[in-house]
Amino acid sequence: MTMTPTTLKVNGKDVRMTLDPRTTLLDALREHLHLTGTKKGCDHGQCGACTVIVEGRRINSCLTLALMHDGDEIATIEGLGSADKMHPMQQAFVTHDGYQCGYCTPGQICSAVAVLEEIEAGIPSHVTEDLNKVAYSDAEVRERMSGNICRCAAYPNIIAAIRDVAEGDKA
Repeated sequence: MTMTPTTLKVNGKDVRMTLDPRTTLLDALREHLHLTGTKKGCDHGQCGACTVIVEGRRINSCLTLALMHDGDEIATIEGLGSADKMHPMQQAFVTHDGYQCGYCTPGQICSAVAVLEEIEAGIPSHVTEDLNKVAYSDAEVRERMSGNICRCAAYPNIIAAIRDVAEGDKA
């Protein structure tokens, strides 16, 4: 197998790697860069535990090859904030108890951050009622977060955390 060089910009830092071309972005992050916050759940794109933000858009990192993102800006949970200085969404998840076992939490938080950016950018979802109005309704947030599964069913708390950040940004 021919190894291929690539450069990813992960959490603001250029990282050069030589990878098997079949390496998923998830495995590059976890196994090669030791950024284990991004979780491998189903490894089939069905649970959202591996969600990261690539070029401002959320993706399931288990469904894409690392080489496809050569030069791309990638944000993982480790890049959003730290224990000393949490991202507002991380703090809202703590405040609203938006996690239980915590396994899905990194993917949930990355997805939630991107969801608010999608809404602000006017990107509609299947339940968007008014394309000319920014809406953070429970139905809108639930639809957009539907690709992130929480086995513990902390959904009401996750929605409360997202709404808290959305409303805080407007204040």
